[in-house]
Amino acid sequence: MKRVLFVCMGNICRSPAAAGLFGHYVAARRLSGEVEVDSAGTIAYHAGEPPDGRMRRAAAARGYTLGGASRQVHREDFERFDLLVAMDRENLRDLEEIANGSGAPIVLFSDFLSPEAPADVPDPYYGGPDGFDRVLDLIEEGCPALLAHLTTS
Repeated sequence: MKRVLFVCMGNICRSPAAAGLFGHYVAARRLSGEVEVDSAGTIAYHAGEPPDGRMRRAAAARGYTLGGASRQVHREDFERFDLLVAMDRENLRDLEEIANGSGAPIVLFSDFLSPEAPADVPDPYYGGPDGFDRVLDLIEEGCPALLAHLTTS
């Protein structure tokens, strides 16, 4: 079993979207029994809340369902998961500080995007609907490469 944790700041927009879409790709490849997917945030401000309604609507328009409740990343996650995927460089720095050099590898989601893609998956929280679609575009682009990485490593 490979376990992957997607992490953004509040765990209501980018990381639950990445977990939901990645779970869709995992299921489509019939790998649900081999890959476990979850998401968390670097802060606990939205703990217990569902994914942002705007992100859920944007995902639903593409045929994806986003579920779960926000939670903060815990020290134990670095031992429980095989890979932590930060949605931006600030999240990456926060995770590296928490990990303090131990536990699962931490990578940027953009490591699985084309070289022309931004280094950070932008946080759509304070923007308009186009921001949520842009995030989904990036996640759709990166999920196949991430899944290939997980299943060949």
